[in-house]
Amino acid sequence: MLYFRPLALALVALLSGGTPAAWASEAATVPAQANHSTQRSSFDGTVEALRQTVLAAQVSGAVVELAVKVGDRVQAGQLLLRLDARTAEQTATAVQAQVQAAQAALDVAARAYQRQQQLHQQQYISQAALEQAQAQFKASQAQVNAQMAQAEAARSQTGLHTVRAPYAGVVAEVPVVLGDMAMPGKPLLILYDPSALRVTAAVPQSALLPEVAVDTVQVELPGLPGAAQWQQPLRVQALPTADAATHTVQIRANLPVGLSGVVPGQFARLWLPVANQHTDTTARQATVSVPAQAVVRRAEMTGVYVQSPDGPPRLRQVRLGRTTGEHIEVLSGLAAGEQVLLNPALARPTPVASH
Repeated sequence: MLYFRPLALALVALLSGGTPAAWASEAATVPAQANHSTQRSSFDGTVEALRQTVLAAQVSGAVVELAVKVGDRVQAGQLLLRLDARTAEQTATAVQAQVQAAQAALDVAARAYQRQQQLHQQQYISQAALEQAQAQFKASQAQVNAQMAQAEAARSQTGLHTVRAPYAGVVAEVPVVLGDMAMPGKPLLILYDPSALRVTAAVPQSALLPEVAVDTVQVELPGLPGAAQWQQPLRVQALPTADAATHTVQIRANLPVGLSGVVPGQFARLWLPVANQHTDTTARQATVSVPAQAVVRRAEMTGVYVQSPDGPPRLRQVRLGRTTGEHIEVLSGLAAGEQVLLNPALARPTPVASH
């Protein structure tokens, strides 16, 4: 069996397109280029919704219907939750009956006043009797107005037992279940608008520049795949107040509209130009860039083949940054000047090397 080993190696070289020497000559390499742009530092942040609402009860009552669950998308005006409104409906019915009684009394007072006017014109009754009839009519009319106002308030109380969506959004939390007793001010649901999200991060005052331009800020969303991890914010705002305990300022970066897979509470990073290069070790490290075709992606591993001076190229795991044209920024795992294989398909499989 040992006599067939040279023949097998020759056959492998023939099927692969040539000898190992020819293979190496086809494997062109390029040096990793250092980025001379303004150094930036990363700050941990959190995704937030610009519009998030806690819907609470205005009246007391048991929860008798839950029309939505966590994660549901709802439209403006859609029914979300219903409370037991039987007591309020009975009160509204009773007040409506009082309105009808007051209207009946008003009809009697109106007819009596008309008769008194006719009798007064014929001089059968005195002016005092006419004025008394007029006062009775006005009192009955005021009683009807008061009862109608109470009926309107009772109907409004009945409507407060139904909770509807104030705008189109996503149900983030439902802290109640069927049968729970809702009290005024008790949260029932949490709703947010997914079309307007932002990333908020706390930045030390010593590292914050007087003005931060939008085009110098990058948002990193590690939970997204591939190039979607890096987003250019639409707007960047530094709050005018600082935290007295931590001496940090909140920076808010509005995310583009329509991002999928981004939810409030998600971890994110803000990459900002810093005033002091010693604020973070990341800022002191110069990043490099490589051609996009040199990047190898295998399952959850991302790397490049680095040409060693005394051996074949070895696969090295790297951490990628933003993509600019045909080049990709390498945040860690590669130094400037190292030779990377331009066509990874020509490299022999090697163990992954860490740097």
